[in-house]
Amino acid sequence: MMVDTDVGGAPVIKCFCRNNNKKHTHTHTQQGTPGLTAVGAGSGGEQTPAEKMLLRLAILCLLVSPVLSLECFVCSSSPTNEACNQNTQVCQAPLDMCMTIVDILGSTTAIVKQCASQATCTGAAASASLDANGNGNTVNCCNSFNQCNFSGAESIHIHTMLLLVAVGVLLLLAR
Repeated sequence: MMVDTDVGGAPVIKCFCRNNNKKHTHTHTQQGTPGLTAVGAGSGGEQTPAEKMLLRLAILCLLVSPVLSLECFVCSSSPTNEACNQNTQVCQAPLDMCMTIVDILGSTTAIVKQCASQATCTGAAASASLDANGNGNTVNCCNSFNQCNFSGAESIHIHTMLLLVAVGVLLLLAR
């Protein structure tokens, strides 16, 4: 089915149908067929150029994101987070996570940041603990964006791809 307009500007629906197993083409005008409504771009018809572009951009983001390497802050036994965030490293496969370990013993803190595999990082995080005095260690893992381990604490950030998809959905809903 395709929507078109006739010379007077009235919507015309072109049907490419099968009737008794014979192909045929006919048209209906919206005014001439009771209960018939035209199908437009927002109702399941063809996509507008903007919708096509948004779809292509979303697909491109989905395809490119996993290919790009993750960059993490790296340090060994720094006393502060600021001191730890001086150097970065691009993680090489199979290291696909940024891992932050914070060791606390009394008033002494040591922060270690590095690239790690998901299995290593989640395993370390599962066994990390602090005692009643606050001594022990915490482990945080992330891979949502480059330098996601800038903080020793769990961070919440909007990934660029998710932001683009959300804006695209809002644009489509606003039509």
